[in-house]
Amino acid sequence: MSPRPLSRTSRSDLRERIIDAAWQQIALEGAPALSLRAIARALKIAAPSIYNYFPNRDALVTALVVEAYTLFGDAQHNAQQAAPTEDLPGQLRAIGNAYRDWANKYPERYQLIFGTPIPGYVAPREQTLPAAECAISPLVSVIAALHQNGRLKSYPPVQDEEMNCLAIAVLIWSRVHGFVSLEIAGSLPPFGMDPAQLYQYELDAILTQFHSSNETVSRKVSGE
Repeated sequence: MSPRPLSRTSRSDLRERIIDAAWQQIALEGAPALSLRAIARALKIAAPSIYNYFPNRDALVTALVVEAYTLFGDAQHNAQQAAPTEDLPGQLRAIGNAYRDWANKYPERYQLIFGTPIPGYVAPREQTLPAAECAISPLVSVIAALHQNGRLKSYPPVQDEEMNCLAIAVLIWSRVHGFVSLEIAGSLPPFGMDPAQLYQYELDAILTQFHSSNETVSRKVSGE
C-alpha cells in the first residue's frame, strides 16, 4: 500500500519536522553544514515552505539553541527536584550527574550550545539568554541555599553575596563542562579508567571544595 499523502491538517507539524530534520543533519554533518535547502530535500518539500517558519539559517539555529537550552534546563530542574530538599550536597551531585547524562545522550544539542560556534552566527541574546539562565538556575539555587545555610566554602570572599554565588556556580560549571566536552569528543586521556568513575571523583572534589558541614563557614568568609 502506498503511503497516504499528507493532509492539510497534518502540515501543522511542519515546524517540528523541520527542527527534527535539522538535528538529524547536525548529527550527521555538524552544525556548520546546516542547510535549509538540504532540510527541504530531506523532507521532500519545497524550500519556500521552510521560509514560512524560518526566514533564514540563523533563525533556525536560534530555534535549535533555545530548544536545546530548554531541554537541558528541564533535565537539570528534574534532577534537583528528585533529590531530597534538605540534602543540598545530594542535589548538587544529582545536577552534576544529570549534566553528564544529558550531554552523552544528546551530544549534538550539547555541542551546539556549549561547543564550537557556527561561523557567521551570532545568537540573539534576547531570545537565547532567558533559556540559558533557566538552564543554570538549579545550580545557582543550590549554591545560594548552601550559603544561606552557612555551609558554603567561598574563597576569596566577595562582598556581593549574589555575585559570589553566581561566580561559584560558573566555576563549577566550567569544571564539569571541561570534563564532559572532552568525553563526548573522545579526547579524554587513555588512562584505562571508566569515565563515569572519573567524573564522580570530580564531583567529589567539587563538593569537598565548596561544601562544608560547618555551618559557620559561609558567615566567617563573608564577614557576617
